[in-house]
Amino acid sequence: MVEAEKILLTKKGVEELQEEFRNLIDVVRPNVIKDLQEARAQGDLSENADYDAARARQAEVEARIKEIEHILANVTIIDDNKKGRAQKRIHVGSTVTYLDLADNAEYTVTIVGSVETDPINGKISNESALGVALIGKELSNKEIDVQSEVPYKIIIKSIE
Repeated sequence: MVEAEKILLTKKGVEELQEEFRNLIDVVRPNVIKDLQEARAQGDLSENADYDAARARQAEVEARIKEIEHILANVTIIDDNKKGRAQKRIHVGSTVTYLDLADNAEYTVTIVGSVETDPINGKISNESALGVALIGKELSNKEIDVQSEVPYKIIIKSIE
């Protein structure tokens, strides 16, 4: 028997998924069912665009519900209670400030599981090139190679 892959999430990420799940079950799904019933009442289903759209929406909602159920059934919660305190090693849940030697600019990112990734808001996946390069590293002035499509070098400035 193959062990299910563990999905890494912060406690906040789990809470957000649970909230989305409840909304899908309690609000969205009943609305989609209502839309389907209204579209059926219009008559001939073979040429009914409203019915087709409602069926497509129902499929999307049900797929997302199943996806969230799978994630929650296989979740490993990241211990992010250490946030705000200096840490020795970088792990999933760490917030890291680093200097990108390519543009000499500092960036701050939080390493999260792939489900919570949001690069625009500074949340990078532990599976990304930068995440892989950072995990397990300590604060030092050593250059770290990031093996991306266009490789680059960084120096870690702080770990929280």
